[in-house]
Amino acid sequence: MESYKNKKPSSEILGILVGGGPAPGINGVISAATIEAVNRGKTVVGILDGFRWLVQGDKTHIRDLTIEDTSRIHLTGGSIIGTSRENPTTSPEKMNNVVRVLKELGVRYLITIGGDDTMFSASRVEAEAEGQIKVAHVPKTIDNDLPLPSYIPTFGFETARHLGTRIVQYLMEDAKTTGRWYFVVTMGRKTGHLALGIGKASGATLTVIPEEFGKGKISLDKLVTILEGAIIKRLSMGREDGVAIVAEGLAEKLDETGLKDLKDVERDEHGNIRLSEIDLGKVIKNETRRRLSEKGIKITIVDKNIGYELRSAPPIPFDAKYTRDLGYCAIKFLLEGGTGAMISIQTGKMVPIFFSEILHPKTGTTRIRYVDINTEAYEVAEKYMIKLTKEDLENPEQIRKLSRIANMKPEEFVGYFSKAVRK
Repeated sequence: MESYKNKKPSSEILGILVGGGPAPGINGVISAATIEAVNRGKTVVGILDGFRWLVQGDKTHIRDLTIEDTSRIHLTGGSIIGTSRENPTTSPEKMNNVVRVLKELGVRYLITIGGDDTMFSASRVEAEAEGQIKVAHVPKTIDNDLPLPSYIPTFGFETARHLGTRIVQYLMEDAKTTGRWYFVVTMGRKTGHLALGIGKASGATLTVIPEEFGKGKISLDKLVTILEGAIIKRLSMGREDGVAIVAEGLAEKLDETGLKDLKDVERDEHGNIRLSEIDLGKVIKNETRRRLSEKGIKITIVDKNIGYELRSAPPIPFDAKYTRDLGYCAIKFLLEGGTGAMISIQTGKMVPIFFSEILHPKTGTTRIRYVDINTEAYEVAEKYMIKLTKEDLENPEQIRKLSRIANMKPEEFVGYFSKAVRK
């Protein structure tokens, strides 16, 4: 890598950096942005490893990007300039270092590629630079939770859903062959977009996402009862196999009072459970299996996490094409005088969404896009799931059938499983 410490730019410099976790299509943005910027007479540099080195005042972790370097990388996974989760907004010193180094390098334009945290960092860089650096953010996350219009995915999501669906299809076949259940936990820090997308496309037995429980906490008891009920209903249909997709964001919604007796979980110095560190798949597997065993039901359950397998995969054609559009439009926006916005493509046209529209006016945090469960799109997903419904609990014949499998009296069954039914 070349140091830019004493280098005088021959033309205006455009910098590109990537923050957060990988997502399929990053290299497509880098490629298109580099090609268009060079064709418009700009020098392009890749800032390695996100904000990691900039916050230290380090100018050396920079790489020249040329058309020759980047013309064919749009079909590859990962990021040729790396990424990191370094957050420059955690201290004034870090932010000052970032802005100072960018200015000293001669960077007049900056493209950030990342999720909500990176976008917030980009907004602060733009504000601190006071007009000397124009900034555009390209939304990237397999979680699909950035505040774009509902019909527009973040890049990387479609590839992650595609590959996740394939993995789940294989697990479904294995489950059917071996007569077992899989509890598959998917990435989705706060939302259920990826879990629902995979579950719906694969035809998984059921999918459980945070949004179906509203804004409050959810008890482990209720979550496990939903899974128990699905397994019992599946048994009543003559099948002892199934696959449940569970969004990892449910871990942080769990009510801690129902977790106090859990063992093998990480706790802070006060003895409180670190919800973000919970192995959700293992916890729900063990508790579901225990409860079923108490009812005389023996079922093999395997927990499986998928997410890391999807993040650095080569993009499918949708994301390969989509990211080229985004990279090109980011350059067009910046070089035609724009700054301080997230780039979106709506009905084939570039629509910048300015940071002021996205960031919460009081907290300064990025608004999150959640799954809207009051839509036909969610209704279809739920209709095709196998889980207990209000109709099941109101049908005497069905109740008799289900309660026999659970070795419970009908009224006991209704009382126990009523909490598992969405009203």
